[in-house]
Amino acid sequence: MTAPTTPGRTDAIRAIAAKDFTAVRRSKGVIIPMLIVPFLLLVVLPLGVGLAARNAHPPDVSNMVRSLPGGLATPILHLPPRERLVTLVDGYLLAPLFLIVPLMLAAVLAADAFAGEKERKTLEILLHQPVPDRDLFFAKLLSAFIPAVAISWIGFACFAVVVDVTAWPVTHHLLVPSKLWLVVIFWVAPAVATLGLGVMVRVSARATSTQEANQLGGAVILPLIFLAVGQSTGLLLVTLPVAVGIGAGVWLIALWLVARGARRFTRDRMSRTI
Repeated sequence: MTAPTTPGRTDAIRAIAAKDFTAVRRSKGVIIPMLIVPFLLLVVLPLGVGLAARNAHPPDVSNMVRSLPGGLATPILHLPPRERLVTLVDGYLLAPLFLIVPLMLAAVLAADAFAGEKERKTLEILLHQPVPDRDLFFAKLLSAFIPAVAISWIGFACFAVVVDVTAWPVTHHLLVPSKLWLVVIFWVAPAVATLGLGVMVRVSARATSTQEANQLGGAVILPLIFLAVGQSTGLLLVTLPVAVGIGAGVWLIALWLVARGARRFTRDRMSRTI
């Protein structure tokens, strides 16, 4: 995620990233989805599941569990009936949300990286700054990567608290985090965010508005979201080394996309899109 820089160049990257943080905080169209969507997915939804599981007669999910792969169904079916709902949903089925959140946040922020500068009529000023092209590219990348990952981690902490507090009267033990959960959150999720950034920053550089960037990027980001949904629950069923290896594979692809984007990024190309 970083390129070799001198102290002066590092300060320039930080200054550009800080400017973008300020612009994001002032943009309701960007900040509201960034906060509301994770709050609904990572706090409200698990809270409802936990409260439902604490009822005297919680929903019977045995039939649903039997339709799942044996590696997931068998340990849940061995649990007391009251523990099955909260273990199934909070322990496994909500896992896809944790890869959707960093991917979605990274896409929203990256779409604003250059296209937002064009809308605000500040891109020309930015391009005249005495900063190398590569440093400018990485500054824009970091300004999207850091908030996306930070909000995802904060959301996970809130999720863990809500799940464990509401589920404790039923399970009498902590459901999250497990070792595999930690791999998904702290290793795979940042890789997925970087993967989305590698695509969306290049789209944003070509688009003339944030709306256009979102529309163009959606054709690529939506398949990535579906892939995240399909694979993230499976990550909780494999061994720890396999999960780490899967994350490493995602990182390799993501960093390759970022490196290609950095090589292709030039001020001349950006100037032609103003």
